[in-house]
This record gives sequence, structure tokens and C-alpha cells, in this order.
Amino acid sequence: MGGWRNRAFQAVFDALDKTGANARLASRTRGLGLILTLHHVRPFSGEPFAPNRLLEVEPDFLDLTLTRAAELGFDFVTLDEAVRRVKAGSSDRPFLHLTFDDGYRDVRDLALPILERHGAPATLYIASSFADGEAELWWLSLEEAIRRAKVLNLDLGTEERFVACQSTTEKYEAWAKIYWTLRAGPEERLRDEVREMALANGVDILGFAKTLCMRWDELADIARRPLVEIGAHTVSHPMLAKHPAEVARAEIANGRDAIAARLGVVPRHFAYPVGDLSAAGPRDYDLVRDLGFETAVTTRPGHLTAAHAQALHALPRVSLNGHFQNRSAVDALLSGAPFAMMDLARRALRRG
Repeated sequence: MGGWRNRAFQAVFDALDKTGANARLASRTRGLGLILTLHHVRPFSGEPFAPNRLLEVEPDFLDLTLTRAAELGFDFVTLDEAVRRVKAGSSDRPFLHLTFDDGYRDVRDLALPILERHGAPATLYIASSFADGEAELWWLSLEEAIRRAKVLNLDLGTEERFVACQSTTEKYEAWAKIYWTLRAGPEERLRDEVREMALANGVDILGFAKTLCMRWDELADIARRPLVEIGAHTVSHPMLAKHPAEVARAEIANGRDAIAARLGVVPRHFAYPVGDLSAAGPRDYDLVRDLGFETAVTTRPGHLTAAHAQALHALPRVSLNGHFQNRSAVDALLSGAPFAMMDLARRALRRG
């Protein structure tokens, strides 16, 4: 159940494809290159209630993405080479780099063979507590609690305490209400409420990290692959901007140091958990830069341009979204046209 927003995005992708606008606009809307964001790569379970579906793509779609990128003239490059081209301010051919957040086993098992077949380098951003198997992946706990429950009892900061979630429609409505209400507030409250809901519905809150995430020995093995670089992603995956500076700094530094201690390599690249403006801002960019990282990536959408040479600790990425797994979406994202359209819309709203 993607909703009107997903249908609207797909309609834009289809229109750009059918009119040939991607090809016509690319010379003006495409940047020097782009960094792709991915999380899971695995077959879809078919589960009717799957609000985190946007965080997973199927192996065939990843293969299609890389095939189309090669056909459209993209070079597959390391993150270091991407930065070099950004600093140079020009590139004979557009470039593409892949990033995978959180360190899921399916990336090793299903994505890596595809990357190796295409010769496409990737950076894996690892949250150290995920690799320890001691993390609470709260968004998955929330999904599973809603899946199991018929009604949830929680504090949303209003008079309403009971949220119905019996049918699939009600479950999606409950997800939207709970997720966005809690996301807007303090992260401690979000995690406490999700933990309480999960435990009340028999959800193993540590089971997701244990089942889904690679352990240190597995990461050591994948880090030896020529196409893979390990980056840092904090200790416990907090939205840094919601915490005091000393907490954010400790999360960044301790996550990096754990990777260095366990894998024998000091990460040079960083990804902000969640990564939008509510989760990471200028203070956090400065913290990451001051801790010696060479780059850091957000989840704000867009292609890379020469201007990003002055913003290496706040780089945009383009998400491969599980709701849009088709060629028209790939071609639109690679052209940069949707981001140019969004920028025009923002400017129009500011003028209005």
C-alpha cells in the first residue's frame, strides 16, 4: 500500500520516460555523478503489511539499475574517485557509487555477486552495535508490533491512547500516525514507546540485529573484497541532531573506533543515520569533519556537482526505493530530472 504519494512519484517517472524528457533534460539536470543509497537487497516476502518496503530492493532490480547505468554511460567508481571528480569540477563521463547502510547479510549474499559482475565498488556503512548483535532496530520492532497487534496502547502526546490496527488498512494508518508522531519528538521517547509496544506484543527487540546484520567476523571477510570499503554509521544509529553535541560526538567517534579495533582499518567515510535534516544538520557535519572523516553522506536527494567540493561532509544521495522498482524510475533518477523539478517547485513556493 504505497498511497497517493508513491502513485504520484511513479506517474512522474512514467511521464518523463514516455515523453523522452529524461534524455532531453539529462545534459542540464544531471550532475557530475551520484551516490546511491540502499539497505536491503532481497526478494520481497509478499507480506501485505510492509511499511519498511522502501528500504529493500530485489536483486533483479539492482542488476537492472547497474545495467541501465552502464548503458547510459556511467562509470562505476570508488567513493574516493567520486570525490576526486567533484573536486576537479568536471568529469568526461557521469559516475555512480553505491552505498549500503547498516550491514545486512543480504548485501553480502545477494548484492555483492551483482556488484562483482558489474565491477561496481560500494561503501558499507556499519553501526557498531548492529555488528555486536546488541542493537534495537526500532523501525522493524514497530512494524512487527503493529503486524501482531489488533490495538496498541501508547502515549502519542494527545488524549488518544488506543490505536486500532486490526485490518491491513488500519495497520498502515497506525504506522503513519505512530511513526511520524514519534519521529517528530525526542528520540528517547520514540525508542521507549516502541520498546514498550514491541515487548507487549511478544517482539524480540534484539532479534532483528542478530538475524539480519553481519557480525564482525563476517564484516572482516567482506572488507577483504576488492570492491568493498567499510564506512562508519555511529554506535546505535541515533538521529544525531536530536541529541546534545557530546552524545552525538561520542556516537560518531566510538562507532569509528569500534570498527578500527575489530576490523583493523580506520573508516574514512561516514553516513548519518536517517540522514534527513531532522536527523543531521550543520552541527553534526562539523563534528564529523572535526573527527577527521574525509566525507559524510546524508539521505537528502540529489546528484553531485562541483559545488559539493565545499560540502564534503553533507553529500546528497539518491535512494533506490523499494516502491519504485522499474526502468522508468531508474532512468529518471539517473537523469537528475526529478530533483531539478523538486528544486523548481521549492523555489516557486518560496517566491509565492
